[in-house]
Order: sequence, then C-alpha cells, then structure tokens
Amino acid sequence: MYRVWNFVASYSLLLIAGAVLALVWANIDAESYHHFVEYPLIENFWIGHLEHEGGHATRTLTIHYLVNDVLMALFFAIAAKEVWEAVILENGALRGRKAVTPLIATAGGMLGPVAVYLGLAAVLGVYEAVSRGWAIPTATDIAFSYLVGRMVFGAGHPAIRFLLLLAIADDAAGLIILAIFYPSGELAPEWLLVSLGAAVAVFFLFNWLPRFLDRGNQLRPNSTWVRKRLSFVPYLVGGAISWYGFQEAGIHPALGLLPIVPTVPHADRAFGIFAAAEEHLTDLLNWMEHHLKYPVEIILFFFGLLNAGVEFSSISEPTWLVFFGLIIGKPLGIAIMGWLAAYPLRFGLPLGMRTIDLVVVGCVAAIGFTVALFVASVAFPGGPVQDAAKMGALFSFGAAIISLIAGKLCRVEKVSG
Repeated sequence: MYRVWNFVASYSLLLIAGAVLALVWANIDAESYHHFVEYPLIENFWIGHLEHEGGHATRTLTIHYLVNDVLMALFFAIAAKEVWEAVILENGALRGRKAVTPLIATAGGMLGPVAVYLGLAAVLGVYEAVSRGWAIPTATDIAFSYLVGRMVFGAGHPAIRFLLLLAIADDAAGLIILAIFYPSGELAPEWLLVSLGAAVAVFFLFNWLPRFLDRGNQLRPNSTWVRKRLSFVPYLVGGAISWYGFQEAGIHPALGLLPIVPTVPHADRAFGIFAAAEEHLTDLLNWMEHHLKYPVEIILFFFGLLNAGVEFSSISEPTWLVFFGLIIGKPLGIAIMGWLAAYPLRFGLPLGMRTIDLVVVGCVAAIGFTVALFVASVAFPGGPVQDAAKMGALFSFGAAIISLIAGKLCRVEKVSG
C-alpha cells in the first residue's frame, strides 16, 4: 500500500494555510492583495508575463508568474513521475487488466463533470461566457482525495488503491488537457524542438552513454562517476532549457519539465508518491523526488496564497457550474463508467470492493482543489469569471463532508492497513 500520510498531512496543512490566508486577505483588503500577487520582480526580462506595448513584446516577471509558471513546474514534474512509473514499470499500476476498470472510471470522472458544467451553463444562459472553463471540474486533487479516502474507507480498503489509480490517470489526462486546450500564448510549436532536444541530449549523454560504456563491467565506473560528480545538474540544465522551450512555444511552462522526467535514471520498481520505502532506493529519479519534497510543500503554500484570494462577493454562475460539475458529475461519471467496465465489459472490481463503493469513490474524487484552481487560473483571464470559478474549486472541499455522509449511508466498512 502507498505510504503517503506524512506528505499528505504537511501538504494539506501548508496548502490550506495559504488558501485561508489568501481568502482572509482578499476579503479584508483586496487592493493590497492583488498588488502583492501581481508585484513585478523584474521588468523587461526573458521570462514572465508577455505584454505587447508600442509594437514591442516584453516580459515581466511577477510573483504570480514565478510561482504558477516556474515553481509549480516542480509539482507537475512529481505528478508526471508518478504517471511515468505507473505506465512504464513492469508492475506499474496503470498496466494490464487490473488497470482497465479504474481507467474507464477515470474517463467517466472527466466526462461527467464536463457534461454537468456545460449543460448547466446552457440552461443558465451563460454558455458563451464560461464554456472555456469546461476542464476545471475534471480535476481530482490526489493528496486531499487520499486524505479523505482514508477517513472513509480506512488505509487497507481496496477502494483506496482504486482511488489512487484513478487519481494518477486523472493527473495524466489533466496534463494533456492543459497542454492541448490551454496554451499560454500564441502557439509556436517549433520551440518544442528545443525541449525535445534538451531531453534527448541529457538522456543520451548522462543516462544511456555511461551505461553503454559500462556494458559487461559490474563495477559500472562511468555511471558511478556521472552520478557522484554530476548528480542532478545535467537534468537541471536540461529542465531549464525545456521549460524555456515550453514558454516560447506558447504551451503552459509549468509543464516544461515533463519531457525531462523520463530521461532520469530510474529503479525498476516504485512504491508510490513520497513513499517511505523509496528512501532506500538509490536511483537518481527517486533521490530527486525526495529532495523536492519540502520545497514543493512550501511552493504549494505560496500557490494557495497567490491563487485562492477570491472575494466572497464574486460568487456567481461559474462558482456553481464548477461546484456541481465536481460533486454531481464526478460521482455519476465514475459510478456509471466503473459499473460498465466491471460488469457489461467484465473487467471486474478489486476483490473486497462493492459496486456501491464506486459512488463513494466518486464523491471522494470530487475534491478538485489544487489542480482545479490551477486550471481556473489559465482558463479565464483575471477578473470576475476567473474569481467565481476559483470559488467553485474552493467549495469542492464540501465533497469531503459529502464523502463521509455517503460512506455512512452506503455502509462502508473501514479496513485498517
């Protein structure tokens, strides 16, 4: 079983603290809060928000850009690492027949919220104004969902593993949606060749070549020298180049480290996100992940602080579209598609998991918070619509209470582990 409790506890506390501080600040003094969020660190810089003035394009590095577009790349890199492990390793969670039902349920957990969001938008007559935010309620916050899932099912219940598989697949789909549907500017795909070139170069020079030179030599002198002398530095340089390629390509640069993750030397097994057992693995990718643990927790505090500052007066139709997309669309989509996969398609459910548990898993997965906030910030320009959508993402915490009630009504038996 994945052992992530310590990470979830600190992640939750810091992220919630940042979000609560932002809400209080924005509702006491909105002007000073927004001045802080958009405070310019460096004018006319080579990274930052793109601005067109007098026929010239310039970039301004603000605190918001530094956190959302630069530092959050580390958060998405960790998410990508979990997806990569689940897909590529021989015993990966998203490989083989065991993964089919969670994957089909994930599709339902994304289609359901989109249908509810767009359907309600059409009924309320605001479709044109808010349709770009369709992907906001598709998100599942893996850490908070795991936290609530443990409270509902207990650590040893098979539904917890099902939930984690679903959340990992949801993360993978979310990364693809961000890259394709939410470009950060005018697309210039030729710049992606820079990112690809950086990834190929670091893989060839610092991963494949040392192993090739060491073939037949059990002492592995070249690989050992690269690991000890160079460590993560080549991948840091490659990551910076790849990130810049994403920025210039017009794709959200927070995804800029994704091409680098598969190039880092990796063990042939994995224990899960920040699992304690992985501290004993000596491969570079796990070493890098564990050294990013505390920095990422601090980054998430600032992410909450810079993105959750919404005035309560901004609550409007997008708030309820996101909220109902999550708390109605997620459970319905996961339950319907999960049932379809388990029975008509005969892929089955994990031993010890009941059909009704799919509904409860859907309620737990309806907590969108972190990723939903992020998507809201890129789906809409700053203003009332974005603020209203963000409030819906914050309200998705209500899914935790709904999950606990659903667990009682569905007579879930907690299984310790």
